[in-house]
Order: sequence, then structure tokens, then C-alpha cells
Amino acid sequence: MSRRNAGAEAAPYLITDTEALVALCTRLRAERFVTVDTEFMRERTYWPELCVVQLAGDHEVAVVDALAPGIDLTSLGELLADEAVMKVFHAARQDVEIFLLRYGAVPTPIFDTQIAATVAGFGDQVSYDQLARSLANAQIDKAHRFSDWAARPLSPAQIAYAAADVTHLRRIYTALTGKLEREGRTAWVAEEMAALAEPATYRQDPETAWEKLRPRTTNRRFLGLLRAAAAWREREAQRVNIPRGRLVKDETLLEIAATAPESVGDLSRARGISEGFAKGKSGASLLAAIQEAKALPDSALPEAPKERASGANPSPALVALLKVLLAAKSEEHQVAPRLLANSEELERLAAGETELSALQGWRREVFGSAALDLRAGRVALGVDGRKVRLIQA
Repeated sequence: MSRRNAGAEAAPYLITDTEALVALCTRLRAERFVTVDTEFMRERTYWPELCVVQLAGDHEVAVVDALAPGIDLTSLGELLADEAVMKVFHAARQDVEIFLLRYGAVPTPIFDTQIAATVAGFGDQVSYDQLARSLANAQIDKAHRFSDWAARPLSPAQIAYAAADVTHLRRIYTALTGKLEREGRTAWVAEEMAALAEPATYRQDPETAWEKLRPRTTNRRFLGLLRAAAAWREREAQRVNIPRGRLVKDETLLEIAATAPESVGDLSRARGISEGFAKGKSGASLLAAIQEAKALPDSALPEAPKERASGANPSPALVALLKVLLAAKSEEHQVAPRLLANSEELERLAAGETELSALQGWRREVFGSAALDLRAGRVALGVDGRKVRLIQA
């Protein structure tokens, strides 16, 4: 391990042993907040392989080699669980998933600067390097973005690149929290962080995996077969630790649900399914899942997608008006439009639905209430100079 340097802007250093990691985490647990990032590999596996963890406090930046022989990451888990220290990430979902898998818990408390930036008026899914330029006056070198982080030894350039992802994050976090406090939006961000801190956000239920395929049918028997095939793929991909799409592609699952193969020969005729796969252990378990789904009574089949509340498609004109209102409210409050509502929610809102995130919490205050008034004809849209305004009907 290279020794850490003293000073307010100490150079990043590499940690490769348990003793040094324990000492680092002990020091960081005295901090008000710690910035965190990870480097991992997932291209060839279902489960992400943690390779590097970057940590920064006020006066030090460390790059932890998570693959170093004999290193024990227990003290890192204790730091992530310390409720007295805010854990700051940028675009945290994949990092948090890794820590949830390793430690069985989401880091707490947690703050995501990408989410906070959308609330603070920096646009939709703003990148780390954009925020670094805007709030930390720093330029990020992305040359090592696609490095092989599992290869050893780590190069000095890789260590410097990894460290930069938490170094500037300190100033970004301070600037964002100050802006949110001045604008009275701290509670808005807290609502978003609550979802990020929920373990269910990261856990894929195999029995609901079929819903992501968005089948365009109301045939419940087909949906039952698709549910079984998708659940099998999720569990099998986990078992053999390969990406679900490498095991069986989405379009192949849909074909299997449509053809309901009964034999190895039937299965091998599906696109993307080789004879060897069909004859092997995976093929046998997939056929068994299909046969089990075939035997289900109608009462056990999944429900077809619900029709809209009105029983008909929403008025395209009303959807268009809601889009204009969304753009106007986004401009007025300097909030990314997609954070308020997406296209699907606007269509559901136009169709009369009310169980929508756009009508809950701070989103209702900013956009949802006005959208309901517009839908009910209580207000209209007008133009005042260069701005779109609401007019009482």
C-alpha cells in the first residue's frame, strides 16, 4: 500500500490490505459525509463483480482494491451502515445494488447527486462530468471509462481516473445541497432518496420479470407461459451467473410462450436455441417450467394488462395539452420534465387515472394539481409574452 499524503488536497492512494482499510474506514466514520463510487465488471456475468471502491472524505481520497488477495471488506460495510455519515454517490443504483448484494443492506443514509441535480434544475440525467464542470470547475478525463477493472495490477492512470470520480463529488454535493436549501427543495430530494434507499428497488422478482417484456396481448394462457419462461430465465441466469440476454433473448422467450414446446425437438426449433442447449440441463428445466405452466388452471394465470379507466384511448389533444403544461411547469420550476411525469403517465392521466406518481407529494404541488385542473376544464393554457401560463376558465 502506498502511504497517504497529508494536506487538504492529498493525492489519492491505493489500499490493498485489511489493516489499511480498517484504519481508513475508522477515520471516515468521523466525517460528516463520504463520497463513494465503484468500478465493477458485469459484461459476462449476471452478478456484478466488485473490483474497486473509491472513497473520499474532507482530506483524503482512497482507491480500495476489492480484489486484493486476502482483503476483508467488513469495515467498509460498517462505514456504509453508519447512520451518522452521509454516503454520497452519483447515479447510485448500480453501486447500491452491489453493496446490497454484498452486505444485505442498502448504504444509509444515501444521497444521489444525479437525482438531486434533476430537482435543482440541471436537466434530465445530468452526467458526472457535466456537474464537475458546472459546480467544481473540473474536467474529467474519461479515457479509462471502459478499462478492464478486474485486471491486475491497477495502473497509476486507472487509480487516478477512479479517484477523480469521488474527488470532485465532494464539491458537487456541497454546492447542490446549498442550492436545494436556498430554494426550499430539500424535502423534494428526500422523497426521491427514500425510493433509492428501499431494498425492493434493486431486487428482481422472477415472477414479475415477464412484465418488462411488455407483451401486446390479452391472452392469459400466453401470459402464463411467458411468466413461467421469464421466471425460469431469471433463476437460471442467476444460477449459472451469465447475463439473462446471453442465456435466452427476449424475442426467444416470446416465441417459446407462443409455441409452448413439449419436446427437445420443439424447443431446439425456437430462434436462438441450439440443439445442445435444448438437450442439456437448462433446456430440460425450461421445458419443465413450460409444462408446469400449461397445467395451470385459468384462475392461476396472470391478468391481462388493465384497460384504461375510461375504457378507451385518451384524447390525443388532451395528451398534447398535458405535455405543454408539463413543459411549462418544468420551465417555471427548473425541474427536469421526466422527473415530474413520463409519456405513459400523461396518457394515463388524460384517460382519467389518479393512482400516479405525478399526483403524489411534491410532484402534485408542482405539476399534478394543475394537470387535474386542466383535465377538468377548470383552467386553460394561454401565452403571456414568451411564457405559457394557466388561465382560470
